[in-house]
Amino acid sequence: MTNRRSFLRTTAASTAGLGLSGAFPLSAFSRSRMPGANDRITVALIGARNMGWGDLKDILLQDNVVCKTLCDVDYSVLSDKATELIGMGHQTPLLERDYRKVLEDKDIDAVIVGTPDHWHCLPVVEACEAGKHVYVEKPLANSVGESNAMLDAARRNLSLVQVGQQQRSGEHWKSAIDFVRSGKLGTIRQVKYWANFNYGSGNMPVPDSDPPPGVDYDRWLGPAPRRAFNQNRFHGSWRMFRDYGGGLMTDWGVHLIDMGLWAMDVDYAPRSVRSLGGNFASTDRANEMPDTLTVLYEMDGWNMVWEHNGGVQSGPYDQLYGVLFMGTNGTLVADRDKWRLFPEWGGEDWRMPEMEEVKSDHKSHLNHCENFVRAIRYGDPLNAEIEIGHRAALYAHLGNISYWADDRVIYDQKLRKVINSEKADGLITPGYRDPWEFPG
Repeated sequence: MTNRRSFLRTTAASTAGLGLSGAFPLSAFSRSRMPGANDRITVALIGARNMGWGDLKDILLQDNVVCKTLCDVDYSVLSDKATELIGMGHQTPLLERDYRKVLEDKDIDAVIVGTPDHWHCLPVVEACEAGKHVYVEKPLANSVGESNAMLDAARRNLSLVQVGQQQRSGEHWKSAIDFVRSGKLGTIRQVKYWANFNYGSGNMPVPDSDPPPGVDYDRWLGPAPRRAFNQNRFHGSWRMFRDYGGGLMTDWGVHLIDMGLWAMDVDYAPRSVRSLGGNFASTDRANEMPDTLTVLYEMDGWNMVWEHNGGVQSGPYDQLYGVLFMGTNGTLVADRDKWRLFPEWGGEDWRMPEMEEVKSDHKSHLNHCENFVRAIRYGDPLNAEIEIGHRAALYAHLGNISYWADDRVIYDQKLRKVINSEKADGLITPGYRDPWEFPG
């Protein structure tokens, strides 16, 4: 078994370094760690607010899964969620402020990482090293470099890592992807995405202040630069600041771009990326992200375009967000509620028949959590395995990098660097604040 395990680890590390596509096959070693159908799976939640809490609730709806520990740097969040968990009929959880203590617990089989984006990398890497499986919120990380380190750690340690891109588990999304792949749309020349949300304009500025009682603010900052506490950079709006998140580009970009990459069977980095935008409509807001951004991705034989507009909530096809596949026979437009078909007129007749819209059952998140538990218990393939999350994050981050560098970006997937712009390449991997160290 030792030689087999060593071989699998070496193979995993080498394939990750090459950036090969496709889900990594479940190894004999991974299967040896799978619980039986009747065995209890014990989980812990790191980052107990918002999406992390939603992830935990749906994971606990699966049979024979228990939560042993809640971990958060905000004691009020810990207290509230522990009370809510007990009220739902679950056991009283242990409460921790330091994620490393959670990972030391041998009883814990899997962890959910629902922290702000800048706190994804270290817990995920160290969870893999501790032999845990991981459900991590999207985007996979707050930088390309961190995403690379996480992919390597998962491959090296043969951990199952599900990324919270739950649209991969949505039945109506699957049917839309199947339709695109069927060829019925004809030649697809354009794939477009848009995301128009009020929160993308940022909040009005507020002065710096003391952190709220019960918040370990230094631990909340973690590897990010030290700075005074400001409410706009904390709960709810941290993603509009570069140290912690990537704005609409990474918040919604990974979800929507992932659908295009899936449908078009993309297993490569974009040939080039060019972004244009700025804070054109919200110059008085506390926001380090552009409220207006257009990104052109150079692909193989077709164009891909991202667009977002903060401060508005309307968009094409009367949808504030969506993904569009434009073919020679017709156009397919999808969001989380439905997908619709718009046939093209061929001069004498329609090039394809009309069809009724396909509605969502709104169970994608529950399905995604079930898929994670089944992967641990039965070896089912993950619907959003870490390489899927890695690729979507790469595309989204390169959009921001091109904007910040004000340059066209060419990213070499094998070298893991931008090869045409030193400024852009300098944005691939963040520096970590002492005493935190970037995972090697």
